[in-house]
Order: sequence, then structure tokens, then C-alpha cells
Amino acid sequence: MLDGRKIKVGILGATGTVGQRFIALLAEHPFFVIHALGASPRSAGKPYTKAVAWKQVQPIPSQVRELIVQECKPEYFLECGVVFSGLDADVAGDIESSFRLAELAVFSNAKNFRRDPNVPLIVPLVNPSHFSMIRQQRLLHSPPLKKGFIVTNANCSTTGVVVPLAALERAFGPLESCIITTMQAISGAGYPGLPSLDIMDNVVPYISGEEEKLEWETLKILGGIADDDEGHKAFDMHARQPLRISASCNRVPVIEGHTECVSVRFARRPPPSPQQVREALQAYTADVYTMGCPSAPRHTIFVHEEADRPQPRLDRDYQAGAGVCVGRVRQCRVLDIKFVALANNVAIGAATSSIMNAEYAAIKGEI
Repeated sequence: MLDGRKIKVGILGATGTVGQRFIALLAEHPFFVIHALGASPRSAGKPYTKAVAWKQVQPIPSQVRELIVQECKPEYFLECGVVFSGLDADVAGDIESSFRLAELAVFSNAKNFRRDPNVPLIVPLVNPSHFSMIRQQRLLHSPPLKKGFIVTNANCSTTGVVVPLAALERAFGPLESCIITTMQAISGAGYPGLPSLDIMDNVVPYISGEEEKLEWETLKILGGIADDDEGHKAFDMHARQPLRISASCNRVPVIEGHTECVSVRFARRPPPSPQQVREALQAYTADVYTMGCPSAPRHTIFVHEEADRPQPRLDRDYQAGAGVCVGRVRQCRVLDIKFVALANNVAIGAATSSIMNAEYAAIKGEI
């Protein structure tokens, strides 16, 4: 495994919102040590304190304050065993590809490779078994890669809902249909986000591309991996038991924490009762926790009994935002069961998921 050594890591997009969260989370990490920071050419060559407009609650960690920011080029990161990418999607694709070709392990928060049929889309609290696709991903290059790969984590709204859905499937079998309405925090739009006159005293009932991402990402994450007709591994996209998902996504004036109202119908009849669902959600334990990943939450899903919880301001930082909170579990008169889920979109919905994925890879000997 790790033999007590710390793995050097690099962070791409280090001056952005997600990059800053990576730095804050990794500052005292037991597995990883920050070795290199990458950002745009206008930031390159500057000490980190001069390049960043720091927006986190805690001060800039001392070990990175004077670290010189580099351009996002592989030659500056060759000593890194892990590279975390918080890059914007408009530049992430080519940069992450170049890092993979340079035999670097890339854990990406960007959307560019989520649809790639050979790149695992992993929510660590649900499907770390999809790491098995890495070998095939390496073999598809000529010559085959020895160490390089890309793993992506999911969209922040997908992460918050797919964890309780996975728990329900584990306990009660396949889901048949799901209706999701999101109330998403403004931090999900990055910094500086929406203009204040657009979001204050308002709800914006549209987030470009969000509903489509939530619908198809959920299928890839919950689906298994099967051999195709040519003997290659492929994601089955939940095809063995088709799951229909309808999502409506809204931006609301909350800083952090995505709230999602979810209704589900089970394939098996009769469906479970609300109390059975509560017990199944509370009992769900992620493999990354039992394996000892240090960022994994003790309670993968915390189930609230109060009638008015979860709430973003009260619950988003529970377990450092690494788990999912669920409440208001009750019968649905149209489907079977409905509930409210809350996830910290900049923690488990972004940087924390990537870090957990890298912890899992380290424990499994993939890096």
C-alpha cells in the first residue's frame, strides 16, 4: 500500500474555487503532500499568495503560500503521483489528456471526460469498483500507458442524489423511475458566479446542461460493467433494468449546499415502507470508509428525523461536507417514496470526491 510514505500531488486550476478547496483539504492530509500548483499563464511564475484571490474561511496553508505557480504543463508535475484537476471545462480536455499521456494519474472535477466510454465516472461513496476500467483505458493508447489515466467525479447535483439512490438499490433492488427537483447553491457556478441582481430575491429555473448531466450521469454511476461482443469492458448504463429519470434544476440564493427533492418508484412490488427506507439509508456504508480512506465520512448518509431538515445552512458542513444528509422520508402518492437530500456541492460534490477517489486508488495500489 503506502508504507508510510506521502505521495506528492499537483493541483491544476489551483487559483479557482475548486482548486482552493483542494488546497484547504490537502494541507494536512495523511496520504498526500502538495508539491506543485498549476494555473493560467497570467498566474504562472508568481508565488501562490500573489496569484490567488483566496476565498476560503481558513488562511492559505503555510506550505503553499510561497509555492511558485506553474503553467498547466506536464513537465512541471512529473514528480507527482497524483494530479487533481479543478480546471474549467473550456480548457480541461486538452490539458488533462496531455497529463495522462505523460503517465500521470489525473483525478478530474471537470466534465470533459465523463461521457468517455473508457473513463470511469466515480462517486466514491457509490461505485469505486469502476476503477477496473483503468486498465482498459491504458491499453487503448499506443503504446499502452503504464501509469497514466483519467478518473472523473460527477457533477455536484448528481452526487447528492446518486448516493441515496444507490443505497435504495442495494437494499430493495432496481429503481424503475425517479423525479428530481434541485435547488442549487450559487457556488456551483464558480467564482464570481451569478450577478447579484440575477440571484438575490430570486430563483432561476434553468442551469445550462445541468438536467441532462444529472439524468445520464446517474445511469452511468449506478450501472455496472459488462463485457461487450468484442470482449472489451463497457458501462451498461443501467441497461439491465432501465431507470427513467426526470430532473428539473434551479439556482437559488444559497452560498453552499445543493438541496434536492426526490421521488422514486421501485421495480419490485410491493415497495418498501418509509420506515424501511429510513433504516436502509441510515445503514448504508460506503466501501471507501470500511477500507480506511481518511476523507470518507463515518455516516455515508445521515437521516434526519426532524420535519424541517436537512437545511443547507445547518447541515452542509456536517462531517466536513463529506456525506449526504436526507430527511422528510415519506410516502409518495404518485410514485412510491419521496425524500429531501442535501450535499455540500464544493466538498462531496467536488474536491472531496476527487480526493476520496485518489485515496482509494492509493490503497488499491493504482498510484
